[in-house]
Amino acid sequence: MNFFLRSISYILHPVLMPLLGAIIYFSIAPRFIPSEIIKAKIFALIILTILIPFVLFFLLKNTGIITSIHLENVKQRKIPLLLQSILLIVVIKMVIDVYHYPELYFFFLGILFSSLSAIFMVLFNIKASLHMIGVSGIAMFTIALSIHFGLNLTILIAILMIFNGLVATSRLHCKAHSNLELILGFLIGIIPQLTLANFWL
Repeated sequence: MNFFLRSISYILHPVLMPLLGAIIYFSIAPRFIPSEIIKAKIFALIILTILIPFVLFFLLKNTGIITSIHLENVKQRKIPLLLQSILLIVVIKMVIDVYHYPELYFFFLGILFSSLSAIFMVLFNIKASLHMIGVSGIAMFTIALSIHFGLNLTILIAILMIFNGLVATSRLHCKAHSNLELILGFLIGIIPQLTLANFWL
């Protein structure tokens, strides 16, 4: 059980959540999108939201700016979150077109707002759970997609809710966060998605 709960922190790491949201969107959106376009978008997102962040992580770790991929130390969060925000801006400006993919555009805009909110929390020495921000944001986005497209995504939503519970349990088990930090992360993940959904629902 100890290994399982610790592995959840890696399997559902926040750096993977933007890509997961895009995969969910392209998998369920009831509109024709050429497979070549989907592959190109997914490839670009893998580079910008996973590969580049991992390269930056190793650079920051080698220079001593951060010590762990989970960013347990609140003071070490500012630079990684700023870099992530810059990459999200690149995604919004160059990869996801608001006219062709409005739902996905506002999803990434919501992630950007969540990242900026996490940076704001750092200024007050508050360590909101980035894991909860990621997984709760995905859950809210999927609920909104279900309503928007009129699709029955009950099973997928239920799975994502279970993921929320597993992430919270994992972070508590690892003593990485307090209950308040998990709740803050949950709210910071959900509120931007819920607010921005008004622009495309």
